[in-house]
Amino acid sequence: MEILFRDIILKPWSLEYAARLAEIANNRNIADNLRDGLPYPYRLEDALTWLNMTIPVNIPPRFFAIFSGGIPAGSIGILTKDNIYRKNIEIGYFLEEELWGKGIITAALISVTTYAFREFDIERIYAEVFADNQGSRRALEKAGYVCEAILRKNIIKNNIIKDSCIYSRLRENFTPAFIKINP
Repeated sequence: MEILFRDIILKPWSLEYAARLAEIANNRNIADNLRDGLPYPYRLEDALTWLNMTIPVNIPPRFFAIFSGGIPAGSIGILTKDNIYRKNIEIGYFLEEELWGKGIITAALISVTTYAFREFDIERIYAEVFADNQGSRRALEKAGYVCEAILRKNIIKNNIIKDSCIYSRLRENFTPAFIKINP
């Protein structure tokens, strides 16, 4: 399966992309803006562990490699929630640092948001980002996400207590983008 939008292609993660995933994710500037579940340094064995855990349960696809220029350049995924949160999906992403600021994450967010509202029985998609990550916040806003809350002193990263922000899109005011999905 592939999701095509603008200049990017999203493909479900595959073991063949393990070395590239390790290359992209082994970046302190990426790790510093993500939860502690992504180790730094990020090695090939970390990529293989994550892919071997993710690929068997990625049906329907929820975790995608972001292709730009014909090669994997990042990752975007949606986590379905359960219990009283079962109408929500959380979205997370990262991109190769050399491609920051080029609209790639915005396009990936628009693509996955359209896909998620089309394929899943949900009412809300949200992202929680570090308040000082201005690039990620701008990408979410350009993709139509709205800042719902700033949670003060909500997280700790690298022994620094920080604020985080919750951004969301609601089905009721969502206009889908024209994406092409190839089986």
